[in-house]
Amino acid sequence: MKDKKALTAPCGLDCFNCDIYEDNLTNDLAELISKKTGAHMEEIACKGCRQQDGKHFHLSSEGCATLNCAKANGLEMCCDCTDFPCVFLAPTADEAARYPHNMKVYNLCRTKKVGLDRWIEEEAGQIRKKYFTGKFVVGRGQAEAEHTPSDMKLG
Repeated sequence: MKDKKALTAPCGLDCFNCDIYEDNLTNDLAELISKKTGAHMEEIACKGCRQQDGKHFHLSSEGCATLNCAKANGLEMCCDCTDFPCVFLAPTADEAARYPHNMKVYNLCRTKKVGLDRWIEEEAGQIRKKYFTGKFVVGRGQAEAEHTPSDMKLG
């Protein structure tokens, strides 16, 4: 796998953990995406946001507006911007169950706090796993689906 720093998008998405990243994409998933979207099989595998200059079959012809903004402002990560967080990073409920884009601001805040290297090595994969398999607990945020924190008092 390529350098994980180069495979972390300015918006905080961890391309290296994405299901459509070229090293992770399975033929079955590529076929499914091709059938659902009409995209050619060879268009589906992604090399990462920075490597493809934010251009992928599912984006507009102008590419990723967030990446374009970061590049125009000379930023490595959006959390380094004086306007962070901005409208490009706003979460939505639409497709939130399928896409990890609602994690961006959290990922960027953690990156700013602990550094990109630590976030990549210690947190990126766990956050994504919890996003798709964890349960929301009011007042606590994410909780493991099969585990309730021992310090949580109920009742």
